[in-house]
Amino acid sequence: MLRMRAHALAAVTLAGMTAPALAQDAKGSLTVAFAAEGTVLDPAKYSAGVDHYFIGQMYEQLVRPGLNLEPTNWLAESWKVTDPETKPVLEVALRKGVTFHNGDPLTSEDFEFAYQRLRDPKVSRWSHLQANVERFEIVDDHTFRIHFKEPDGDYIAQWLQLWAVPKKYFERVGEEGFTKAPVGTGPWKYVSRSVKEELKLEAYDGYWNKQHRPKVKNLTIKIIPEDLTRVAAFKTGAVDWIDGVPPSMVEEFKTLPGVKTLSVVSGNNLYIDFPSYKPDSPFNKVKVRQAVAHAVDMDAIIKTVLFGQGERYAEVGKGATGYDPDLKPYPYDVRKARELLREAGYPSGFETPCYNLTTPREPNVKEMGEAVFAYLGAVGIRCRVQGLEYGAWINLGRRGRSGPPEMDGVLSWMWSQNLPGDPATPWGGHLHSFVAGKGWGSYSYTADEKADAMVEQLKSTMVPEKRVALIKEIARYKRDNVLGGWTTYRPVITLAWRDKVEFTPWAYPGYWRGFQEIGLKQ
Repeated sequence: MLRMRAHALAAVTLAGMTAPALAQDAKGSLTVAFAAEGTVLDPAKYSAGVDHYFIGQMYEQLVRPGLNLEPTNWLAESWKVTDPETKPVLEVALRKGVTFHNGDPLTSEDFEFAYQRLRDPKVSRWSHLQANVERFEIVDDHTFRIHFKEPDGDYIAQWLQLWAVPKKYFERVGEEGFTKAPVGTGPWKYVSRSVKEELKLEAYDGYWNKQHRPKVKNLTIKIIPEDLTRVAAFKTGAVDWIDGVPPSMVEEFKTLPGVKTLSVVSGNNLYIDFPSYKPDSPFNKVKVRQAVAHAVDMDAIIKTVLFGQGERYAEVGKGATGYDPDLKPYPYDVRKARELLREAGYPSGFETPCYNLTTPREPNVKEMGEAVFAYLGAVGIRCRVQGLEYGAWINLGRRGRSGPPEMDGVLSWMWSQNLPGDPATPWGGHLHSFVAGKGWGSYSYTADEKADAMVEQLKSTMVPEKRVALIKEIARYKRDNVLGGWTTYRPVITLAWRDKVEFTPWAYPGYWRGFQEIGLKQ
């Protein structure tokens, strides 16, 4: 049996900051600035990690990482899994006394409604993640069971997956009304939104967690993609907190009087992908993919382009499930890269489209991509670079879309393995072959039968020790054959705020941008 009981929510020190005691009445206002904006405010419709910056303020899950990154029961008071190797049943006991922002009490019916929306491919991009669920059983108002057709380890690894959505409110206002005025159980409730400009929130007075909650009443999240504009807004006092401090300015920010900073691994995993599944593509040959891995001096890029704000990784990041310290990234070796290209039949190299993200989803991600493409050119993989803003970029990467274009070259890409991290769901999306209508390979440009079989085995493995061993096996095979892309680095992000602000950083949801606890010093 797998079991996790309710955790005591104690104050925990993180990076020298201590969680505050019981909050007083929220008062005052703060304005913060993000470099990137999410696509939706509906947790059933999210498409990428950046959406969690916003939905994570208003909505909550059953389980989340705590301040020490250990799994912490949240809306679930307790949960257990029986028969994890045959036909598992996940039983959840909900926390009592939780209400939505409109005052409706949280019940099992709300999670059943959330499940039904998440499993509907007309609503959710992630309906396949519910495919192994046979049925949802409501036991009573605060207890439900999820019956699986077969084991599903990813379900447990991804914080039990479900976000609380108010069934009665949604059915009363409809999807359009819910989109205009979303309602969750989180510490912040929706006030208004101006797309590409700002999101206004208000601390929810009826929030259930009396210890870990905001101490400021009004919060405005500004969207300021341009680095210098965002920095100027902070320095002039227009905003009180910013994410994405430009890497070149991190050291300066650390010395600014009256300013506090925090530098942390973002939880995102960046890599360079290519259409290895296409028989007529040069990248179909393993030696070409290995040439890419040897061609780029990623350590130099981290040092010079990212100003040290990055962490190399080989398939799985430090601290994540299945991390193997003995598995190392490919070394930079120009001679080896050229030799591999010759052996693959490309002594003079070749031309290829190279797609680069220009929106600052991570600090200096545009410049990083440009540097990678320049290194590829030096060994004969000549890039025709095309820059894409976030929406066009994520649509290009997604498989199974109607109509052209389909990604046909080198793609600077990313897929978060989360914090503390588990690679199973990302690998199901970009290492497993694309299978239309089944969810496998939704962003995959790889086709390898052995990798497919191992990823499917991993999904069906719920016993933790077996998952760790299998993840290590997959990681080595993935690394040796450069499948599912060539892994590059995990960004280090720097947040900054004025010392009048009390801010306790929670890792997820929001990748350190969640304002579970923020306020003004009294």
